[in-house]
Amino acid sequence: MAPSAHCPHADWDPRDPSVQADQIAAYDRLRDTLGVARSDMLGWSVFGHADVLRALHDPQAFSSAVSRHVAVPNGMDPPEHTRYRALIDPYFNAERVQAFEPRCAAIAQALALAMAGQDTVDLAGAYTLPFAVHVQCAFMGWPAQLHAPLADWIARHHRASLAQDRPALAALGQRFERRVAALLQERREQGAGPEQDATARLMHERVDGQPLSDAHIASIVRNWTVGEIGTIAAAVGIVAHWLAHHADLQAQLRAEPERHDEAIDEILRLHGPLVANRRISACPVQLGGRSITAGDRVVLHWTSANRDPRVFDAPGTFRWGRKPEDNLLYGAGIHVCPGAPLARMELRVALRALLAHAPQLAPLPGQPPHRAQYPAMGFDRLPLRLR
Repeated sequence: MAPSAHCPHADWDPRDPSVQADQIAAYDRLRDTLGVARSDMLGWSVFGHADVLRALHDPQAFSSAVSRHVAVPNGMDPPEHTRYRALIDPYFNAERVQAFEPRCAAIAQALALAMAGQDTVDLAGAYTLPFAVHVQCAFMGWPAQLHAPLADWIARHHRASLAQDRPALAALGQRFERRVAALLQERREQGAGPEQDATARLMHERVDGQPLSDAHIASIVRNWTVGEIGTIAAAVGIVAHWLAHHADLQAQLRAEPERHDEAIDEILRLHGPLVANRRISACPVQLGGRSITAGDRVVLHWTSANRDPRVFDAPGTFRWGRKPEDNLLYGAGIHVCPGAPLARMELRVALRALLAHAPQLAPLPGQPPHRAQYPAMGFDRLPLRLR
């Protein structure tokens, strides 16, 4: 990974083919050699566990207000963030997650059954992405007709992000807002109450006594949709890929379903489903021996932090009994993922259905998976043998 030619002070280029060929290995090398590195594409990238935690727990120095566009609540700082986070957290409480689990499990079962008679399959196309899209639409109360458009939107957004194509990203954002506006208008015409679905419920929420604007609702929904579909699809594929290559662990999880949650978290520590989150420095700060000035872009790399040997003994090895609080799979601090309970349930039912209907997950010789590129993780093609 040579320094970027575009910026004389850059340490690396996130779009370099050697990085995209294996993001995990590239980020590990950057963590171990530099800790904090600069690129013209991302600004400052933070790779070490301690440095990531420092930024997460200091929102005054590392602001989340990184864009001129409204971003609820991920792009907000206290006290504004606190008010909107109080509105959002109940959508993912234990009662609502438990109530949604049967619907989620039925989606996983239907998709797994559709593959059951096949010897081999591209799991990314047949299971992981459809599961994530179908579940998200069910959670939001959206029709099945949106499955294909949403999957296409996510793919286009990933390509535009990698290319740093600002006009394309702006157009995609506008397209998403128009779709949400149409869904809201449909519910207004129906006189939908908050009990109808999560989309209608957002229309009836208030912050500081005022209803949410359509722009704020679209921002919340976009955050849930982009984050949920991309990371859940990646996570299911990562877990399946790992088990296909570790037959002993696969056999253990078939015999001991009560260990699924811990196993999923540990596999996703090894190969995270989300690359990074953005911050902006609100003041001059020293981090990892580098001088960051006020207004600099800062990117926190979850995957490399979760593989830091200073925190995790034998970080590239699956181990039972690691300390859950060290795993940054769902972040930490005030911006810890509010949807973590929902995501854990979804991953559990997806794994349960897959193991129930695939007698043996195994790699296909001569057909390696294709790794996803930034800003995605996991695999966008995952050929596996099912029996």
